[in-house]
Amino acid sequence: MEWHRIVEGNVPYYRRLAKEDRLELQQHIQIFLSEKRFEGCAGLEITDQIKVTIAAYACILLLHRKTDYYPGLTTILVYPNAFVAPRKKYLPSGALIEYPEPLSGESWRRGPVVLSWDDVQRSISDSGDGHNVVFHEFAHQIDSSSGEGDNSLVLQNRTNFMAWARVLQEDFQKLRQAVADRQQTFLDSYGATDPAEFFAVATEFFFEKPKELRKEHPQLYEELKNFYHQDPAEL
Repeated sequence: MEWHRIVEGNVPYYRRLAKEDRLELQQHIQIFLSEKRFEGCAGLEITDQIKVTIAAYACILLLHRKTDYYPGLTTILVYPNAFVAPRKKYLPSGALIEYPEPLSGESWRRGPVVLSWDDVQRSISDSGDGHNVVFHEFAHQIDSSSGEGDNSLVLQNRTNFMAWARVLQEDFQKLRQAVADRQQTFLDSYGATDPAEFFAVATEFFFEKPKELRKEHPQLYEELKNFYHQDPAEL
């Protein structure tokens, strides 16, 4: 089938999976494509290449888990390149300023995921740089669902969740301090923005630079391995 060739060509992680995991991922992709609607923005025509590629990366996060396929998400909006979102910010003086911010992706709770196709393709071109906008935005979807429709022991078992929360909080605080001290960091400094962004950034590194993450942040790697039921460093 044509979409199998798209996955083979655009998703290096798929090629590293065992046969049974590839079959499971194929099933997830089919369900995802049947349940979610893709809309092109700013003149972008949605193609099978766009739909299947995004679906494959989104569904990698669902391997080995009982899932409702991102409950609350019905639509993926895709722009040809970076899109501009309006932002508001209060200055120390109390004044409110409004400004445009170019984005490669955005995820809304009970709303759409928005992606730049140009940035998705950039993620594909270097699958080991620690940056993948689809992983990042769909990690936000998992995070915002609070475990709805998910059987992960990390989310459903209080003891496991406490260990998970402790490790993520400790590593988040370390990253924040390193960024504040202007130190070079292994994880992207954007992860110091808030805990939600830290989880999304850590997810990107878990799948894109797993061996390095295991070396630099062994406890974080173990918690993500338990959470995602995968061990990409061993693939």
